[in-house]
Amino acid sequence: MFESAEIGHAIDKDTYDAEEPVLREALLEAQYELRQQGRFAVLILINGIEGAGKGETVKLLSEWMDPRLIQVNTFDQQTDEELARPPAWRYWRQLPPKGRIGIFFGNWYSQMIQGRVHKRFKNAVLDQAINGALGLEQMLCDEGTVILKFWFHLSRERMQARLDSLKDDPLHSWRISPLDWQQSRTYDRFVRYGERVLRRSSREHAPWHVIEGADERYRSLTVGRILLQGLQSALQQAPPHPHGSAPPASLDNRGLLDSLDMQQSLSKELYQEQLAAEQARLSLLMRDKRMRRHALVAAFEGNDAAGKGGAIRRVTGALDPRQYRIVPVAAPTEEERAQPYLWRFWRHVPGRGQFTIFDRSWYGRVLVERVEGFCSPADWLRAYGEINDFEEQLVDAGVVLVKFWLAIDADTQLERFQEREQIPFKRFKITEDDWRNREKWPQYRDAVEDMVNRTSTEIAPWTLIEANDKRFARVKVLRTINDALQAAFDRD
Repeated sequence: MFESAEIGHAIDKDTYDAEEPVLREALLEAQYELRQQGRFAVLILINGIEGAGKGETVKLLSEWMDPRLIQVNTFDQQTDEELARPPAWRYWRQLPPKGRIGIFFGNWYSQMIQGRVHKRFKNAVLDQAINGALGLEQMLCDEGTVILKFWFHLSRERMQARLDSLKDDPLHSWRISPLDWQQSRTYDRFVRYGERVLRRSSREHAPWHVIEGADERYRSLTVGRILLQGLQSALQQAPPHPHGSAPPASLDNRGLLDSLDMQQSLSKELYQEQLAAEQARLSLLMRDKRMRRHALVAAFEGNDAAGKGGAIRRVTGALDPRQYRIVPVAAPTEEERAQPYLWRFWRHVPGRGQFTIFDRSWYGRVLVERVEGFCSPADWLRAYGEINDFEEQLVDAGVVLVKFWLAIDADTQLERFQEREQIPFKRFKITEDDWRNREKWPQYRDAVEDMVNRTSTEIAPWTLIEANDKRFARVKVLRTINDALQAAFDRD
């Protein structure tokens, strides 16, 4: 795989001097067109052999192009903040927005290759990491990111010759880092596992480009041309018109929500007794030392006027405000629309020992966006798998994830809407959108059925709450959270 990058490619000075200004001008034009269109982001992944010109090339690109529109990130050893969250969190929070270019050093490929080189895991774990990277890249591409992956290569002989020439040069010996010496000792293993990664992770939508790094002029022009070609191709491509179709309806028109016993209720006395008991239990569980190994995430979805806010208040009523954070989810902001849709949820993933409550959640893609036509059928059909993968990453990192759908029937919703209009301090809760959404009750019901059927998994099941009676719903929510925490502690 690396043979052609070890044959001694070179560009003479005259050729370079003639091509460099033309390439620079074209790259700048493409960069400004990228910003103007704002349709997609560009993510450049930098990997390869130490001393092959990775840093020098990125520095040159920043000189050739407008550095204000380029964001360079280096991922070294994970910080305590990063170790307290799923591994992908550190990358998600640094993704470039649409219209800009992001460059990642020390990215997910660097981490997995170094881990295998230093025998921290075996090939099966490496292959699992590669599959995870492919899933992430596929999602980013589907959401409007152009990914360019570069492997800068040097043969063992050229790498050693570079080290020998620099080590005794007092003016340039500083250019040799400890990582250079380390890689000189593990060169064969690094190349072997690097090849395995490239072979298994090069795809049409995100291919690898192997660049011989021995000759600076050849290296610079080659990377510049590839970047220009990628930019121009994406800029000239018409926005896709993906197709997709909704899942078929049940033949007997009976769904999961129809199986709920909506008559369940609690008397006031029993409610107060059980509420106090479950709140006390939650307070103790959150202070348990085993909570230091976990984070807690609760996602609340439900029909309008189903009582999500009241249920959340009973959950937080058991806790010190410093123990939790509530994230209300509304229409995405301009900043959020410039990123893949899961970005705004990744940024709020809590660290260990913390509790985050999402009032509405990432399921908006398969509910509101689906029903209201804010995304294409292909987008929301694809989202089921992306959401399942997102939740699996949370759970694998020690997050206790509970998901609630608070269900009420149409008559109860109408009664609560009318009550809100009549009571002054509740009028802010009712809007024209609520009445408009009510007219689409069947469509939302179908979307909820599909959502639960496709995303209620063993690792992240849905809990359906019969919420016609608010007291019953609040206690069931608290009990579900407590049971989930206790089960996680017992598994420890």
